[in-house]
Amino acid sequence: MVRKSWFWGGAALVLGLGLGWSLAGPVSVFGQHPTFPGVSKNLQPSLSPAPISDAKLKVFAQALALIEEQYPEPKTTKDLVYGAIQGTLGTLDPHSSFMTPEEFRELQVETKGQFSGIGIEIALKDRVLTVVSPIEGTPAYQAGMQPGDQIVKINGTPTKNVTLMEAVKLIRGPKGSKVTLTINREGFQQPKDFVITREIIPIRSVKARILDDGIGYIRVTHFQDKTDNDLRAFLKNMKQRLVPFKGLILDLRNDPGGLLDQAVRVADEFLRSGLIVYTEGRNRNQNMRFYARAGQEGKVANVPMVVLINEGSASASEIVAGALKDQKRALIVGTKSFGKGSVQTIIPLEDGSAMRLTTALYFTPSGVTINEKGVHPDVVVEDKPLAPDKSVQKLRDELLSQHMRREGLTDKPWTQPITPEELEKDPQLKRAVEVLRNWPPKNLAKQPAPKS
Repeated sequence: MVRKSWFWGGAALVLGLGLGWSLAGPVSVFGQHPTFPGVSKNLQPSLSPAPISDAKLKVFAQALALIEEQYPEPKTTKDLVYGAIQGTLGTLDPHSSFMTPEEFRELQVETKGQFSGIGIEIALKDRVLTVVSPIEGTPAYQAGMQPGDQIVKINGTPTKNVTLMEAVKLIRGPKGSKVTLTINREGFQQPKDFVITREIIPIRSVKARILDDGIGYIRVTHFQDKTDNDLRAFLKNMKQRLVPFKGLILDLRNDPGGLLDQAVRVADEFLRSGLIVYTEGRNRNQNMRFYARAGQEGKVANVPMVVLINEGSASASEIVAGALKDQKRALIVGTKSFGKGSVQTIIPLEDGSAMRLTTALYFTPSGVTINEKGVHPDVVVEDKPLAPDKSVQKLRDELLSQHMRREGLTDKPWTQPITPEELEKDPQLKRAVEVLRNWPPKNLAKQPAPKS
């Protein structure tokens, strides 16, 4: 079997919907067949566990039997075994954990870059299941769903007290099947039913804008199967539209991570050669090196570049930022990243559940571990401080309302230039633009030399 590596810091659940569930880690999944650019070793894992003595197993079995017999509420053996695995992993570190079959399936959907649904982003607003936005061109969009629509029933089932995960399960379904959403909307005298046919919905992890003076802006929200393709498409279009192409801003703020091979491919898009990242663990199979490939078409290796990070940039996004910093390819602007630098291997178990186990640490090209340290920006720019009269929840509600009105920075067409007013609202982005307009910066060459 071959394992697939993922880097997570906490991803959003998009279902034809979006927003919600989260994970953490860099990870590898056994039983899938990816290709990794620049990998110097094959990835054959060892799954031979160390033998456990009969005495230890007897103690465990005795404990389970006592709980089943004497605990006031009945518990199944499955519940107890799952709890035991989760408890064991929880004693190791914050990133090792257990996933039920349902949670493991959601993780797999999360990274595929597409799913079968109707194409809406949803959230719980004031405890009411609410449409954030229909995705343009999807069944929900064509059916006339609108931001702010309240979903009061799904296939006749009231949504009061329904969790976001439960709503996802009810709305998703096979391509070609139908789902009925009962919608309450301002102006409706009573709720109306929308019968929508499910289709395959792509997940977009890359968004973009431009500036009038030849600067491009690309935001990567997470790293999934199609991130490199979407990134390459935007870069191609920008090269055609921005003549001359004077600079690029890669925004990795609040990007929690994703697929390792995608992090490598994204970094590779901006590098001519050299080491991108390497990992080290107890098992030699965990010791890997990833290199940029020379001679790729579509490279933008000569375009001046700034990478934006903050404390929400974790894992795969730290891989990209660390590689571009150490290879002296880009200037890093913002605040210190999260510091998620350990590798988790996701191992499917026989009943469809899975174990996420920390197996290695990853290092930037200069040999620096990011774990618990993060990537430090070259230019520190704090975000706007929270006003004294605003709570974090109130700020989130305002951002959600802004997104529902399609007033966010990347809610507008990518060809619509970013305005001075928009820059004033984002001091980190504004500084990144200033850096590119005054390129080259003096401190780009003051970074440690990468290892070979």
